[in-house]
Amino acid sequence: MDDSDRGNLCMYSSISRITGICWEHMGLSSTRKPLSGFRMLCTGEDLSTKKCVPCNSKDLRPMTEDAAKHLIRELAEWNLINEDGKLKLNRSLKVKSFLKGMDLFKLIAEVAEAEGHHPDLHLVGWNNVTIEIWTHAVGGLTENDFILASKINKLDVHNLLGRKAAISSQHDC
Repeated sequence: MDDSDRGNLCMYSSISRITGICWEHMGLSSTRKPLSGFRMLCTGEDLSTKKCVPCNSKDLRPMTEDAAKHLIRELAEWNLINEDGKLKLNRSLKVKSFLKGMDLFKLIAEVAEAEGHHPDLHLVGWNNVTIEIWTHAVGGLTENDFILASKINKLDVHNLLGRKAAISSQHDC
């Protein structure tokens, strides 16, 4: 074995070790294929360019709270909540009117249908919108939830939001 082979072996060993650490961080066994949030954590890929995967995979499991705390940093205006032991993404918005709230729901529904992943949408009062996202099939968060939230953040909704919410949203870009 020459120096080049030793260098390649060392590099491979380091990559394997890093991969194992990433899998453990995501709450996955290192003997399983990477799912859930592995690609985002290890590659830094933009969530809004990714596609949700079907939720019926037997290997799909909820991500750890640490992994969720890492990914939430990628989502402006979203909060990580723990509701009865289930992690969820939550975002609140104020819309200009009840009808603007319905328009917002329609835009979100179009994205959700395209992704095959659906949030819980609430319109409370006449102008308070709450969006909750979590993967019901696993009882917690998966990468799909962060992908959907990122795509929702990309929607052009400034004309639907109340003045204060629209100003706040513009500063996040």
